Amino acid sequence: MTATGTYTPAPGAAPLPRMIAAQAALETRMLLRNGEQLLLTVVIPTLLLVLFSTVDIVDTGAGEAVDFLTPGVLALAVMSTAFTGQAIATGFERRYGVLKRLASSPLPRWGLMTAKTLSVLVTEVLQVILLTVIAFALGWSPQGDPFSVVLLLVLGTAAFSGLGLLMAGTLRAEATLAAANLVFLLLLVGGGVIVPLEKFPSAAQDVLGLLPISALSDGLRDVLQHGAGMPWADLGILSVWAVAGLAAAGAFFRWE
Repeated sequence: MTATGTYTPAPGAAPLPRMIAAQAALETRMLLRNGEQLLLTVVIPTLLLVLFSTVDIVDTGAGEAVDFLTPGVLALAVMSTAFTGQAIATGFERRYGVLKRLASSPLPRWGLMTAKTLSVLVTEVLQVILLTVIAFALGWSPQGDPFSVVLLLVLGTAAFSGLGLLMAGTLRAEATLAAANLVFLLLLVGGGVIVPLEKFPSAAQDVLGLLPISALSDGLRDVLQHGAGMPWADLGILSVWAVAGLAAAGAFFRWE
């Protein structure tokens, strides 16, 4: 005999941490299976690091080129995943009604954003590991405090995530695709990633130095190349961008 009620259904949502973890795992798998995203987040930074470290194309100043380039390429990897990739993917999810359906699920909207952020962080960890291995193979000799590097990467991720979600939540998907790729190219050239900011006119340096990609690449370069202490100025710039971007995304993001 089976006791009465043993097989009585007990419908209900899974615990919130389990829902967020499951959604983050799904987001990560989808990102890693997307060929265009892999090109943007893995192939392009890797090619730039190898090409500009082995071929004398841009004058990066005294010292080994790889020591200058690696911090900038790490910053580029963060931007490509947290900003460009996330903006494009989220923009098309919004267009096709995916976000609308997810918003009606037991997973709260802030939980979905948390899952997306976790997916970005997982992808960035894989990027950093890959680029670090390649940089070491090219003769990279980093210095500085690892905690400063982690703090810069986390704040950079927050800043670019806020801007990416703001773009995805306010523009049409096609406009997001075009704008995100255009911004990526402009910041690649003018953000101190490959070309030192010192190569630009002094008036332009003051403006470019306030960009999040410039603060992230310069902060990483000060620590990893020059062994500097905590780069407070760059951390301050990234903090302002992070707070402003995330606040604006939270205020203006449209789910439909």
